[in-house]
Amino acid sequence: MDQALLNIGFGSTVVSERVVAIVSPNSSPMKRLKDEAREDRRLIDATYGRRTRSIIILDSNHVVLSAVQAETISQRFAVLKDGGEPAVARQEP
Repeated sequence: MDQALLNIGFGSTVVSERVVAIVSPNSSPMKRLKDEAREDRRLIDATYGRRTRSIIILDSNHVVLSAVQAETISQRFAVLKDGGEPAVARQEP
């Protein structure tokens, strides 16, 4: 079984099959979601100290912060789902 990895910026990846949503962090509900995830220790900060530009929600209910625009990550995700050339090489266990 191979898993497609989605590049979320600066060398960080997530398993694309686990992604539920890719959203912009600007709205109040998304800020609340981020704060609740931090309190519940479900927050993964992959921004490397940069400004948060997208929030990725995983099926495990974890919330991942990325410094890459949500539109860019969504485009990468669409390429993976369409069977195109992945942004990151496939990894086999």
